[in-house]
Amino acid sequence: MVQYLLEASQVTDFVSHLCERKTVYAPHRKGRRSFAFDEVTDPDAVVLDYDRSLHSVKKYFLPPQERLLSFNIIENDFESSETLPLEAVFLGVHSYDMQAVLKLDHNFSLGHPEKHYLVRREGAVFIGVSFEPDPWHFSGSVGIGSREMRGFDMFLDKVEAGYVVTAMTEAGIDLLVGFEITEWTDHLATEPGFQQHIYVPQDKLGKVFDDSWNNAVWQEVAEQCTGCGTCNLVCPTCYCFDVEDTVDITVTRGTRDRSWDGCMLRPFTEVAGGEIFREELSARQRHRIYRKFKYISDETSEPWCVGCGRCTQSCTARISIVSIVNRLVNDHNRDAEPPRGAGGQA
Repeated sequence: MVQYLLEASQVTDFVSHLCERKTVYAPHRKGRRSFAFDEVTDPDAVVLDYDRSLHSVKKYFLPPQERLLSFNIIENDFESSETLPLEAVFLGVHSYDMQAVLKLDHNFSLGHPEKHYLVRREGAVFIGVSFEPDPWHFSGSVGIGSREMRGFDMFLDKVEAGYVVTAMTEAGIDLLVGFEITEWTDHLATEPGFQQHIYVPQDKLGKVFDDSWNNAVWQEVAEQCTGCGTCNLVCPTCYCFDVEDTVDITVTRGTRDRSWDGCMLRPFTEVAGGEIFREELSARQRHRIYRKFKYISDETSEPWCVGCGRCTQSCTARISIVSIVNRLVNDHNRDAEPPRGAGGQA
């Protein structure tokens, strides 16, 4: 696999080159400390050296709000909204967000495939970039290093002189055509370590969660939680949504719209008749964590959390998903230890 050196002085020209080929979405600075993916109109505004974006690139394939169809009650017909492939380059995506997209691909391809999401995914090209783990990143604990290249078409690995470019697919190689770049023949430095860790692999977490349904941590965390749902909204692998039909004032026409929803929000658990089946915050917190490390993981043998750290960083109560899981592990190990004096010893 041939690698190239994209010198720091070439980055803006490279972004311009990409913009000439396709629409490009990349990280931009928002305020003093935040970053968000936006369409590139000024190559100089692109920021590749960032900690994490407010939202992942999920928002382009599963928009926060979208119209699914419009209908006419009088004529008893409907018209579906047109969904087009996103023929675009997503530049500067971190490894955990790429893995989150692959997990959403899995979710939306099973059963009745979700055509709106899957059509938008067509034609999308992903260029990854390495990152320096901050105090909230823990993707290494779920098997996603800062240089994980799976799923990408091209990857940019930051070095002192700029970025080492690796093109893995035909789409990635094609994007380099017409751009002068020198071959890289040196070695990369050791991948940086993570500051946050879950200390048990997924194959053992299944047993931990089997025994943790009634753990006291759920109530303890609920006493801190405000139920705002921010953790759901920033999570790159959460995909729950609400669908609502709205009829106009003439009661002749209407629309069906979809919007993001989340299991931490009380109305999410309300069903017909007004029954709330997860009334308590403790039950909602438990459900959220089980969705990331138990329910889907039992089928895939992979955690459905990608370790981006957004939920902890964005939480107004600073509730840490890493602390919760490690607490469950510690409690499980403690309860599994035989009592002192067991085995016939005094």
